[in-house]
Amino acid sequence: MTLILVPTVGVEDWQRLLADPDLHWKPNYSAHSFAHCWQSAKGFPASVKRLFDSAGFFPGIEALLVLPEHQVPLPGGNRPSQSDAWVLARWSSGLLSIAVEGKTAESFGPTLGEWTRNASPGKQARLSFLLQTLGLVQQPAGDIRYQLLHRTASALIEAKRFHAGNAVVLVHSFSTRNEGFADYSRFVGLFGASAEVDRLIRANSCGEIELYFGWIREMA
Repeated sequence: MTLILVPTVGVEDWQRLLADPDLHWKPNYSAHSFAHCWQSAKGFPASVKRLFDSAGFFPGIEALLVLPEHQVPLPGGNRPSQSDAWVLARWSSGLLSIAVEGKTAESFGPTLGEWTRNASPGKQARLSFLLQTLGLVQQPAGDIRYQLLHRTASALIEAKRFHAGNAVVLVHSFSTRNEGFADYSRFVGLFGASAEVDRLIRANSCGEIELYFGWIREMA
């Protein structure tokens, strides 16, 4: 992946970065809704800013960089972890790495049980790396969604790369029914925290990095 980045001009630039631009770019799909929301915001969308302001963890927070479809390489295969957006933010006491996942009605993909069935050596190596990165001493239950594992790891990896002391995983939901929240809640529980809609919560730290989770319900 190149280190040279080109600013977006419009939502079409978000579309071309998708893994499958034709399949995933449709009205009411998460990629489409997410891109329109974030591109027009020119920083944090209002709902995201409210989430941070109400939590009070990061006074004075502002987005420095917003990278659409940001890829973080992982060992054990060629496919990286690709966030809908990754944000490098600053607040009064330092930097913050934020991995953002947009959702509508689609799931978080395969469960860990499904993903590890007949796992290749590459998958085994990747899972071992993820567990180590996340500070999990045991493999989670099979109903945990694999996507949430590697997305959280990507937020931590980028926090280390940019010397940020905090990492956040945000789910930006465009579903009126908060579909997928139960899966998200089970995952957050692995880190000693209880998930809530429209609230940023602090979880167990991962080494020197403080970890946070948030679920945002975007209201029409």
